[in-house]
Amino acid sequence: MTDTSGEKRGMQAFETVLSKQDTRVAEFEVHARSPLQMLQHFLHANPTAVPAIVLVLGVAVFSAIVGPRFYSAFNLSLILQQVTIICIIGVAQTLIVLTAGIDLSVGAVMVLCSVIMGKLAVALGLPVPVAFAAGLATGAACGAFNGLLVVRLKLPPFIVTLGTWSIFFSLNLWYSGAQTIRAQDVAKAAPFLQWLGTPVDLLGARLTYGTFFMLGLVAIVWYVLNRTALGRHIYAVGDDPDAARLAGIRTDKVLFCVYVAAGVICALGAWALIGRIGSISPQAGQTANLDSITAVVIGGASLFGGRGSIIGTLIGALIVGVSRSGLALSGVDVLWQEFAVGSLIIVAVTLDQWIRKVSA
Repeated sequence: MTDTSGEKRGMQAFETVLSKQDTRVAEFEVHARSPLQMLQHFLHANPTAVPAIVLVLGVAVFSAIVGPRFYSAFNLSLILQQVTIICIIGVAQTLIVLTAGIDLSVGAVMVLCSVIMGKLAVALGLPVPVAFAAGLATGAACGAFNGLLVVRLKLPPFIVTLGTWSIFFSLNLWYSGAQTIRAQDVAKAAPFLQWLGTPVDLLGARLTYGTFFMLGLVAIVWYVLNRTALGRHIYAVGDDPDAARLAGIRTDKVLFCVYVAAGVICALGAWALIGRIGSISPQAGQTANLDSITAVVIGGASLFGGRGSIIGTLIGALIVGVSRSGLALSGVDVLWQEFAVGSLIIVAVTLDQWIRKVSA
């Protein structure tokens, strides 16, 4: 007779193990979100919503406090002129931030390019197109240098651009001899370099060609980021470089192109800077580095990469301009104006951290 007691005991043990397993099945029911979660998801999907709301509220508050002096066509056009340089350099900074980097050298690159344009056209008497092209080439070379250090040596962008900021600023002082080229000399030898500062009267407001140039640049870069494969690759590299690489994106090439493009945009910012101040000074644009980061962060871009927009940077620059103009017209000391801008940066970064929890 065959002994089946062991087999029965084995079967019983097997069934006992199965009975202890989790019998739950996957559920696809969508749970209702709380109003706070809905707001969080909305802000995550629309990164420019918060800065747009802040800008509207800022204009409304300062209009109520200051009165007609603030919302007059003259003052609003003056704000646009004041933020032109910040926004142009902010566009370059946005490209870097979208790739999860940061560029502390954008201001130094801008001033170096302006000095090279001025020295070649005014001091050396070279044709203006040659001097202008040399300035653009210098910006591209500076961006390429940053890009090579980041891509080839795998160095952190913060450290790389902190070092190149000192290098470019030193080259600027050496080549310029720490001397300013007067506006009268620029106007005589190379008026094209001041062209973006030409005023234009429009509906009671006085704008400059630099303002329209800024808006055109924002539109072009917005199109590249939102309507081309390169733009999608930039977002992908910033969001998850490993996943982007596995998807077939040449991440190193994208990063290098981004830094070169940022350098060229800084050179265009140098052209706008000359038009804004008239003269060419090696000491100009001292706060451009931090101002560009301020516009990008307040504009809703994430310092962790993969999230942000050029429109947000434009709005962020306008928020800075509106805040400083409104506080100045309210009689607030410059010290507290900078205090307010710094507070906005901290609030923007804190809000970004909260919004990012949606994708965590």
